[in-house]
Amino acid sequence: MFKRRTPEAPANPPQVVKPGGKGRPTPKRRDAEKLRRQPITAPATRKEAYKKLREKQATDRAKVRQGMAKGDEAHLLKRDKGPVRKLARDYVDSRRTFGSYLMYAMFAIVLLSMMPIPVARLLVLFAPPLLLFVVFAEGIMLSRGIKRLAAERYPEESAKGVGMYAAMRAMQIRRLRIPNPQVKIGEKEKV
Repeated sequence: MFKRRTPEAPANPPQVVKPGGKGRPTPKRRDAEKLRRQPITAPATRKEAYKKLREKQATDRAKVRQGMAKGDEAHLLKRDKGPVRKLARDYVDSRRTFGSYLMYAMFAIVLLSMMPIPVARLLVLFAPPLLLFVVFAEGIMLSRGIKRLAAERYPEESAKGVGMYAAMRAMQIRRLRIPNPQVKIGEKEKV
């Protein structure tokens, strides 16, 4: 009543945004708590609680498994992470390797060993060491190739263990490789 009158302030005063600020006022605590508030639904029994926990864990595992299969960097194991390892996977997956057929060949050798034919038994005697030698030599060649390629494309990244990683992946059956192959056989590796 006896106060000095000041000119009216505008309805929407201009907001001063500090550099590095969030650009909006901080909400009041009661408003933030209202937004976060959710009804508490405690399970009725311990059995029900374990069931919910198992369901949640199963869905989490399914998400991780699916992410690993796709090659999603967030879900990969530490041994599979990084651009050099991705290059190694693509390098191996773009080729046909003897190692990926090794299990099939060993199964055929076991079947041959059951035959009473002398030539088959002789083949069974010499085939496994020969196959293992071929796969070992192929692993060395793949290892050298991927190390050279990784040094060219990613000189700042560590290529430690990438040769063994590529050789071990080459020995896996293509359909069973995790992460799943991202390139087709004969296709160039993705950069």
